[in-house]
Amino acid sequence: MKIHNNRKFIVKGIFIFIALVFLCKLFYIQVINDKYKFSAKNNVLRYDVKYPGRGLLYDRNNQLLAYNEASYDLMVVPREVEDIDSVLLSGLLNITIKEYDKRMKKAKKYSKYKESVFAKKIDAETFAKLQEMLYQFHGFFERTRSSRAYPLNTASNVMGYLGEVNNKIIKKDNYYTSGDLIGVSGVEVAYEKLLRGEKGMELVLVDVHNSKKGKFNEGRYDTNSVSGANITTTIDADLQKYGEQLMQNKIGSIVAIEPSSGEILSLISSPTYNPNVLTGRKRTEKFKALLEDGNKPLFNRALLGQYAPGSTFKLINGLIALQEKTLKVYDNYNCIGGYKYGNNKIMLCHEHSNPINLKKAVAISCNAYFCNAYQSFFDKYQNTEIAYNTWYNHVASFGVGQWMNNDFTSGKKGLLPKTDFYDNIYGRTHWNASTVLSLSIGQGELLLTPIQMANITAIIANRGYYFTPHIVKKIGTEFIGDEQFTKKKYTTIDPIHFKSIIDGMQMVLEDEDGTAKNSRVNDLIICGKTGTAQNTSGNKEDHSIFIAFAPKDNPKIAIAVYVENGGFGSTWAAPIATLMIEKYLRNEIINKHLEEFIFNGNLILTK
Repeated sequence: MKIHNNRKFIVKGIFIFIALVFLCKLFYIQVINDKYKFSAKNNVLRYDVKYPGRGLLYDRNNQLLAYNEASYDLMVVPREVEDIDSVLLSGLLNITIKEYDKRMKKAKKYSKYKESVFAKKIDAETFAKLQEMLYQFHGFFERTRSSRAYPLNTASNVMGYLGEVNNKIIKKDNYYTSGDLIGVSGVEVAYEKLLRGEKGMELVLVDVHNSKKGKFNEGRYDTNSVSGANITTTIDADLQKYGEQLMQNKIGSIVAIEPSSGEILSLISSPTYNPNVLTGRKRTEKFKALLEDGNKPLFNRALLGQYAPGSTFKLINGLIALQEKTLKVYDNYNCIGGYKYGNNKIMLCHEHSNPINLKKAVAISCNAYFCNAYQSFFDKYQNTEIAYNTWYNHVASFGVGQWMNNDFTSGKKGLLPKTDFYDNIYGRTHWNASTVLSLSIGQGELLLTPIQMANITAIIANRGYYFTPHIVKKIGTEFIGDEQFTKKKYTTIDPIHFKSIIDGMQMVLEDEDGTAKNSRVNDLIICGKTGTAQNTSGNKEDHSIFIAFAPKDNPKIAIAVYVENGGFGSTWAAPIATLMIEKYLRNEIINKHLEEFIFNGNLILTK
């Protein structure tokens, strides 16, 4: 009996102990530990993301290129949607019931429990009406974001545009959630992580109607957003806008660089588009229209266009011949209407006085002269492979045939063929200088991008070196100090050889026979070179090319202009380039007649 009583007390003791444990745990949960208080209130909490202001974009003179405007999204949590007047909400949003059902289905597919965007980029007037009645629509709430606006309506291909993130991006980077915007092209994508800033979070108490009732725990758990960094680009907005006007109704590109720094002053791709059309609720519709435009306004020709450089490339071949001592500055060649080579072939040339030296050959762009120089260079070496590889290495030192490693995320290398390219076509021992003679005048398989052509011009202006072309000058208040952009890159050509080439370029505009004499600017020494690249597609005109820098001494601007189907380099590209130079150096145009001619030129309709 005694043993039975002892068991009875033991069992009671166990139950009492368990009860005490539960009571203590309950006291800890309800009174001491905030974590459980926090969880208990989750059914009346809403987690509102505090979106940071995206960094602003400026030009080199502190003109505002891109800023932020308030944008309103209507968010939905599908599981909380009950007994709402969907017809009324559809009317407020100016959508059909069918569209309402489609969006709700999409939201449920994303998650019944997580918020997603139901209607994005609602304008202020619509949002004001909606906000007054939002309490009637359980499960819906507003979220304020920011969208881009562009006050100057220029440099769209430089700044780029924003697009909505997809599931792949969300999975890759947990910073983003459905409905967020991300840089897609230009500076917006290249500097996305700096521009986007850091999100904050606000815990809000809401009632059954999802209406705000105040902050949770006086904002103890809230975090502030951090605005993105402001970026100062290297672009001169006035020059950029002027160049876009000159290129209106033309297809092509202008790239202008400051030789002493590698900073890009203008980067124009034509035709272009108004950057503001890719913002707002109709962005998708407008983007589709731009994408389907046959003239490809979204294609950045300055970085992605690959073209034969034409006669502008004669400058590099002249420099290589001088460096290799197979040509002297005052060596004369006769031109008999062209250069005969191979099996009764001839590289044709226009009529001109004879004989001519290097400077005159540059000024009048004689094909025969540079064919002779090219052949003499090859004759120096014991076989074609050694000669070509030597030539290849010289050309590559000008940044040709390689990604320029600038601060854009897109670009093309162009094409600088290696020996195996020709070996595969002709066989290793069955090709020579005559086979690739077209390279002597910038034709054949050679392809360059406009930014590469502008960089070559900057190299000549600097007498043999360059800085990697780049588009950003400052991040916040700090100047770009990356060695990638501040270190000089030297070519294989000695500085002494550039003088004669530059003198010849001056004669292009000032000599009575110069190919761009009609584009000269009084009291301004411009050094340039025309080019005409064969158009192998269809019956359209050849492409008009011009590269130039100014002033001759201590140059401030180097430029490359490429006008598709523009014919001779002197017709369109040369006047466009000299007008750009005059605009940048003087901020005024003296030759209004020439300017008007270019403004009114329409090559898209007439060619």
